[in-house]
Amino acid sequence: MSEITQNQAPAPEESAPDLVIITGMSGAGRTEAIHTFEDLGYFCVDNLPARLLPSLLGLAASPEGKSTHRRIAAVCDARNRDFFSSLEEELGKLEEAGVDCRVLFLDAADEKLVARYKSSRRRHPLCDDGMTIVQGIQRERSLLYNLRESAWAVVDTTEMLPQQLRARIKSLFSGEEERKGLAVTVYSFGFKHGAPLDADIVIDVRFLPNPYYDPELRHLTGLDAAVSDYVMCRSETEEFQKRWRALLDCVMPGYVAEGKQQLAIAVGCTGGQHRSVAIAESTGDYLKSRGYRVSIAHRDLSLAETAKADAPAGAPAASEAAR
Repeated sequence: MSEITQNQAPAPEESAPDLVIITGMSGAGRTEAIHTFEDLGYFCVDNLPARLLPSLLGLAASPEGKSTHRRIAAVCDARNRDFFSSLEEELGKLEEAGVDCRVLFLDAADEKLVARYKSSRRRHPLCDDGMTIVQGIQRERSLLYNLRESAWAVVDTTEMLPQQLRARIKSLFSGEEERKGLAVTVYSFGFKHGAPLDADIVIDVRFLPNPYYDPELRHLTGLDAAVSDYVMCRSETEEFQKRWRALLDCVMPGYVAEGKQQLAIAVGCTGGQHRSVAIAESTGDYLKSRGYRVSIAHRDLSLAETAKADAPAGAPAASEAAR
């Protein structure tokens, strides 16, 4: 793998989005690259004619000139033939306008590109009738020569596996935000309503004292301060939190390094109303403090209110039914 890093563009204007142009040789990994930028939270467009770049930037700005998509990634490559020839001109205009634009050029050895095209059985975009794959590659290399020389970064994917390319792009473009490429969902649930089907990590907190048995807390949930304090301010929970967070600190960086894009952590108690809710909230807050992109949800929290609304007169309280 080789990499050429040019001087970064001037600091962008407040309203100018961060723009990455993905280009390079056909078969060098552009599809994998655009998927990686999507995972990093970029607004992505594939196979965009160069002359539409200003329109794309216009779509990303609000009427007040404020950017709504701070980060944009667009694939502009030789598939567009005549439209592609204007890319260098459009890049010059963007630089004059003070747009923070970086060109990522993906390359690979000719023999590797030939092998990839033979494996995929797809036609090379620059092969006209009667041309071989090698001739198409040579034609494309000639067309892209100046763009490769001026690119902000050149990544050679000849010996790369897809996950290695993803990791390289993240190291170049995510910086300290690499953890945010992993979307984490932490949710509570009740075992009596069924075990989770989509969780990567399941933690059972039924060993903690149950607020249900306190009449003043029974009809509340883990979102209420009284229940949260009951669960969290106990020696058992403090010891559990210490070990639980140590486990998370151990495994989460591994998920990031492995390139995992989505992770579900399920926290369960009996009914999904009290203990699991409080611990899920605490777990989500902790992971947010560690720099991860986290959503918190409560799968079974609505069941108590639904049961209460549907229960006939004289029936047990909803929270008792959902315990």
